[in-house]
Amino acid sequence: MEKPVLLMTNPMSEYLEHELSTRFTLLKLWTQSSKPEFFQQNSSLVKAVVGDTKCGADAEMIESLPGLEIVASYSVGLDKIDLDKCREKSIRVTNTPDVLTDDVADLAIGLIMAVLRRVCVCDGFVRSGKWKDGDFGLATKFSGKSVGIVGLGRIGSAIAKRAEAFGCPISYHSRSQKPHTDYKYYSNIVELATNCQILVVACALVEDTHHIVNQIVIDALGPNGILINIGRGAHIDEPELVSALLEGRLAGAGLDVYENEPEVPKQLLGLDNVVLLPHVGSDTEETSKAMADLVIRNLEAYFGNKPLLTPVL
Repeated sequence: MEKPVLLMTNPMSEYLEHELSTRFTLLKLWTQSSKPEFFQQNSSLVKAVVGDTKCGADAEMIESLPGLEIVASYSVGLDKIDLDKCREKSIRVTNTPDVLTDDVADLAIGLIMAVLRRVCVCDGFVRSGKWKDGDFGLATKFSGKSVGIVGLGRIGSAIAKRAEAFGCPISYHSRSQKPHTDYKYYSNIVELATNCQILVVACALVEDTHHIVNQIVIDALGPNGILINIGRGAHIDEPELVSALLEGRLAGAGLDVYENEPEVPKQLLGLDNVVLLPHVGSDTEETSKAMADLVIRNLEAYFGNKPLLTPVL
């Protein structure tokens, strides 16, 4: 039986790449010297696309692959996939929810701790030899701080659970109030920001959440507030964030994602009240393998005429 032809959009996981190559006829888009020529020669052959947070399946790609039947995302986020175009063409879509929840939630707490306790600055203080000249200054306590979460889905809920262990009062903003939780709900994100000390962005990136954290929200959080983003870079109006940090209208920020990755605003690089990570929220050996396995199992289920494990469409 002929193996289905699968297109991988960019490097993701060596394990995933290897396992896909043993089960499918694997084409690697990033290795093609001429993408127009590649699509011209292979467009009718490709049955599946595997993408991630860097490159998924936009409308142009979907239109160029008339035989495309399924898009399997090596991520939980779907903002790099044109879902409307997939619906229009009856293309199935899967992602990798749940398996990365713990890692991303862990990292959110790590960012909070790193910003408040100035972990990175302390590390530099020791490495530079400055400790010999005197003690490091005081930092800020995390336990008991009020935490507001934007998006109380799987990841947001996991962050809330972890913050509760630090004695932090939890509140949240979401499209609707969640049942089965005693957390304070705010239907307006500005009210949430006004009533918390640490604001954590953990929602999906859709049209309504693009730049959901703007100047008004940042000013509501205030000069003693901390902003953490483990969602998507476009959730935050980056120029407004930079201005607020430079002007002292915000105490600090912990960022794992940026609006134009891998580009990071240069002004942030010199600020010691900002902790910057290179979009590594789910990047552990254990979770990378679990995500890859879920991508593979979804594809095997689809081409084996079995129900998808984590269907989006």
